[in-house]
Amino acid sequence: MHKHRPFKDVEAERPDFETSYEPHFTKVAEPDFKPGQGLNSLPYSKEHEASQGAFRSITPEQENKSDIYKLMISGVTPRPVAFVSTLGEDGHANLAPISYFNVVAHNPPTLMISVAGGKHPDGWKDTNHNILNTKEFCVSIISETFLEASNYTAIDSPPEVDEWALSGLTQRSSETIKPPHVAESAFSMECTLSHSHELIGDEGKPTHTVILGRIGRFQVRENFLDPNDPFRIMAEKLKPIGRLGGISYARINQLVEVPRPVWDQVKDTSEIKDALQKGAKKE
Repeated sequence: MHKHRPFKDVEAERPDFETSYEPHFTKVAEPDFKPGQGLNSLPYSKEHEASQGAFRSITPEQENKSDIYKLMISGVTPRPVAFVSTLGEDGHANLAPISYFNVVAHNPPTLMISVAGGKHPDGWKDTNHNILNTKEFCVSIISETFLEASNYTAIDSPPEVDEWALSGLTQRSSETIKPPHVAESAFSMECTLSHSHELIGDEGKPTHTVILGRIGRFQVRENFLDPNDPFRIMAEKLKPIGRLGGISYARINQLVEVPRPVWDQVKDTSEIKDALQKGAKKE
């Protein structure tokens, strides 16, 4: 077990949150990238060269589960965080952040969350119970402006505690489902359960429930949509947060655009022919 200083002592030594910046676009590091080039010319690219540094091979079954958790959440980053709103069968509203989350399809519009076990006698969390029982849930995207509020809903409180009240955020009625969505969020998705699957841990007991939700309605703030592209949400306004390892989160401060190459436009170029002739690099 690693020992840490009290977090408030550490935080007190850090600079204040930077509010003057605005997310902005820059060029990519290598605007003239050539097929077969590999790494770009950033000053720290050398650390990523195939010949640099030794690799550690880790077998999950041979390690503590807490260490594998730490490894995975610090390696697969940044991850979007789902702010999941559900209702119990008694109508009690629940709100929880879940970072095992992403969209999986646009046709049909579908997203996925994976809910870990909890402190209920049967080993599950309210979010899991509520979705499986009511078949409905809402996912809102978390922005910088309510990161602290969203984090407070992760508190290990008894089921009867109102996370909405603790967060100070606002319930906004959904149109197609009963669970409300977070009014402060610029982008929310009203979902119905389309599929669930229990994952069984190495001990032979369920550890997570993977939930697929069919999105029946999107709720989007008008002023966050690009006036020149009305179905594109502007990341520079949304300012979404991303989950890193431990208790760390990331914010957007610089964006780049990388057009995808089109085969018919490049297939006859000398760069493509040279790269294919050389073949894939191997250690």
